[in-house]
Amino acid sequence: MFQLFAVSAVVMGLSYTIAKEELFRGLRDRCGGRGTWLGYLVSCPYCLSHWVAFVIVPVTGTYYVHMAARIPILSPLVDWFLSSILVTVVAAFLRVIFFFVDETQGFVRRRKKVAEKEVEVVERAIEERQDVPPLPH
Repeated sequence: MFQLFAVSAVVMGLSYTIAKEELFRGLRDRCGGRGTWLGYLVSCPYCLSHWVAFVIVPVTGTYYVHMAARIPILSPLVDWFLSSILVTVVAAFLRVIFFFVDETQGFVRRRKKVAEKEVEVVERAIEERQDVPPLPH
């Protein structure tokens, strides 16, 4: 079961990195950007995770779904396909958790910036008041 989550995390990480990070912008642009089918495929982490799982599952031997009837050529293909879909679904849940954690951290960073600006404004106002002579009573 650990392997299922580990492989799903790898699929999630690879698909997100390829689809969103600056490192792979050239690849996404060469594929036509989001305006073409192939460009959209490599620009969407969820879409790309299917294709990454189709490669990673047989490389890692992460077969968790098996066709009940064992038919020589068909069964391994169905096992590969269904296991890849399972990894993709688990990766999608992990992506939701990742985005929640990432957005929470982003919220904390934005809130910290706002607080720092508020302190800066108050400090500037205090400095400006010290330069101005007090008003007579």
